[in-house]
Amino acid sequence: MQKADTILFSRWIVTVNAQREVLENHALVIDQQKIKAILPADEVRQQFEAGEEFNLGDSVLMPGLVNTHGHAAMTMFRGMADDLPLMTWLNDHMWPAEGKWVSEQFVADGTRIAIGEMIRCGTTTFSDNYFFPEQAALEAKKAGIRAQLNFPIMDFPTAWAQNPDEYIKKGLALREQFANDDQVHVVFGPHAPYTVSDEPLKKIAQLAKEHNILIQMHVHETQVEVDESIEKYGKRPIRRLYDLGLLGPHMQCVHMTALNDEDIQLIAETGSHVMHCPESNLKLASGFCPVHKLQEQGINVSLGTDGTASNNDLDMFGEMRTAAQLAKAVAMNAEALPAGEALAMATINGAKALGLDNQIGSLEVGKLADIIAVDLSDLESQPIFSPVSHLVYATTRNQVTDVWVGGKQLMTNRELTTLSKAELISTAQAWQSKIIAARS
Repeated sequence: MQKADTILFSRWIVTVNAQREVLENHALVIDQQKIKAILPADEVRQQFEAGEEFNLGDSVLMPGLVNTHGHAAMTMFRGMADDLPLMTWLNDHMWPAEGKWVSEQFVADGTRIAIGEMIRCGTTTFSDNYFFPEQAALEAKKAGIRAQLNFPIMDFPTAWAQNPDEYIKKGLALREQFANDDQVHVVFGPHAPYTVSDEPLKKIAQLAKEHNILIQMHVHETQVEVDESIEKYGKRPIRRLYDLGLLGPHMQCVHMTALNDEDIQLIAETGSHVMHCPESNLKLASGFCPVHKLQEQGINVSLGTDGTASNNDLDMFGEMRTAAQLAKAVAMNAEALPAGEALAMATINGAKALGLDNQIGSLEVGKLADIIAVDLSDLESQPIFSPVSHLVYATTRNQVTDVWVGGKQLMTNRELTTLSKAELISTAQAWQSKIIAARS
């Protein structure tokens, strides 16, 4: 008998591999943080013995979800400024609130709360754009979740840095600190074309190419942004970024509404990635990302929740469903973004955008054991003709029962193992009281 750390038995395994295989009555074997075997359950029983075995019944095992865009610490502002257009929400509410409250402790607490929520929603890797990314790195390490941290860069001062050079210097120092870390990756996070001028963007483009560093940026979030860019620079934001040398396989463009054919062509030609945040875009009335058109051009599109201040949750199952339905309406085509591809956007496409698709994003032998179990045994999931369809169109985050990252269990039967739910709730309520008290 071969030895292993853990064996997972379940009704289905949705692999999201290149063949999009869905296996029934199989088992998955974990050893030394990686997937060692995926075989029929009877074969696993004959060949392996493990320190732990989980019999998950009528559950789906699937890759952990990859949330490719968010602002974790902004969980503290959930529901604080709803039902407003983007620039009003940003200029009149979010930036003033951040100016008053953002600190190392705020980011540490807010990120920890967000990580707890994400794990309970089945997310095993997240990408985060926020201040004090060093605090987010520490919280991710402690919780056991994977993170891409996009250190902020803007023309104007904030609580974290005073000017673009200081943002870049501090961010690169943090990247060096985590250079050999397999859990936390630090990359460039220039905020948006309208908050970063040409010279810092040129510097970012040069450094990114010299040192093979990824870049994530809000781009084409609204038609207003596009119109203002044409007025100020004589060109659309995507063209400006292309001319400055930022586009390429290292570039992660977030939101991407208000696109024309030339914009899409530039993204396709350069191999840049698109991070689609459908629910945030809908809530802020920012516009519609033409997902079907992008995919027809071979562009890699992943999913993100954005922050809870504009969404208002970190539920990637909700994003999958919204993305699939919205893509059909925007394309006027019921075949646009079928369930399997929506699931890919939340897993392997996200891993590809973050440069991690050889390690995570699908369940395959040799990859890291980032896995979630989703319970399909209850009434609301019956009958089951297609588990993939159910995952996208009929599943909620509360059906995620168990979560593993690198073979380490971060949630068992809905209970967090590396975080205290009671402590997270208490911390959130303490901040709520503090913020309310300051308003009165």
